[in-house]
Amino acid sequence: MKEHPSLDRLQQWLDSYLNFERLPQKDIFWLDTMEFLCRKLGNPQDTFPSVHVAGSKGKGSTSVMIASILEAAGYKSGLYTSPHILSLAERVATAKGPLPEQIYQAATTRLMEAVSSIPARDLPGQRPITWFELVTTFAFLCFREAQVDWAVFETGLGGRLDATNVIRPKISVITPIELEHTEYLGDTIEKIAEEKAGIIKVDVPVIIGPQKAAARAVLEKKARCLQCPVLEVADAVSVSGKLTGDSMEVHLESDFFSRPIATKLALLGDYQLWNAAAAALTVKTILPDLPEEAVEMGLAAARLPGRFEVTVYNRQKIVLEGAHTPNSIALSLKTFRNYISGSCPDATTGASPHLLFACAADKDVETMAALFSGFGRITLTRPGGEKQSSLELVQEAFQKAGHTFTCYQDYQQAIMQALEEARRQDAILLVTGSFYLVAEVKKMLEKRAAG
Repeated sequence: MKEHPSLDRLQQWLDSYLNFERLPQKDIFWLDTMEFLCRKLGNPQDTFPSVHVAGSKGKGSTSVMIASILEAAGYKSGLYTSPHILSLAERVATAKGPLPEQIYQAATTRLMEAVSSIPARDLPGQRPITWFELVTTFAFLCFREAQVDWAVFETGLGGRLDATNVIRPKISVITPIELEHTEYLGDTIEKIAEEKAGIIKVDVPVIIGPQKAAARAVLEKKARCLQCPVLEVADAVSVSGKLTGDSMEVHLESDFFSRPIATKLALLGDYQLWNAAAAALTVKTILPDLPEEAVEMGLAAARLPGRFEVTVYNRQKIVLEGAHTPNSIALSLKTFRNYISGSCPDATTGASPHLLFACAADKDVETMAALFSGFGRITLTRPGGEKQSSLELVQEAFQKAGHTFTCYQDYQQAIMQALEEARRQDAILLVTGSFYLVAEVKKMLEKRAAG
């Protein structure tokens, strides 16, 4: 944050607004507030072509890959993802990293001046503006100020009423859908798919990632109603690859490519192969003449903090994984077990891996707890000091699953103990269950590295 004082200023100002990511609430999603803000600021979202990405899993990785491919092809691209781990500069950025400070400064000043001039009575429904609405508007302003050639937007929650859904994209992308945020999006796959399908626009091409039959039927019906060209990744692209050391080999073939695409991904996991396929298909659909070399370079360059991020501290490997649903935990554990086995024999000296786990109060911790096996030590805690959680329920779930564990109410103490025990036993440490926990671990590692 030192490199971006404007973002420190913006963050302090934003802290007074309702932040759904920290304190989930119902009935706070409305597009009319975003439309009002955008009109007030000259509709910055309409000043660049955009790509819109929704879904339950893989939308962040797919968004990063799309932006990275565009950058590799020579396009100046903005990238809006969530959540961020340490800094807003991760959320409003480019595929290569933060935007210049002068861009953040200009957008911060413009946003704060505009919002402060709005009487509360003029807001639609006289509803207060939320944190995510303001940050999304900030992204629009940054990308307009930076004069980007393209911008890629990942939805925050759902799609239909998400703050990002005021954009008019050149293409929509929907990654795999699963049961998530059921209190807000609906308690069936079909209901959640309806919300995700809300980003589909009339005549705008739609890329659909691998889906369960129920979700696919909803998405296809919405696309037909809006007369949208549809490409399903599983039908359009042949995908193969494997985990090798610290990277994923990927091989893609499609009639949309002039030749097979072969490259390596820094983002690990079998599911990243499909995300790569979706990203490549997306870019080749909107830019058919974009060279395959740019696709390969862009995929190889894509990075995303906290998504199976392997880091080393004092020669000890730590895997930071923000997975927080049963399905994402299951996929991450599959990748993790492959990583520490024959695929990456140097990841551990043979000691059983250690686990540091925490999750928010609204997560299905009982199902997640049953998935963990083979860990030599398990440490449970809270996901930082900001996110609502129930450590008692976490303990009950791990007890029911038959695990032996150590539990700390103080998450900083838990992190220190987990790091020390993993170092002492020369074991790889998996940190998962919450992006907030991942953020706290990264903060501690940075603090230690700084001395």
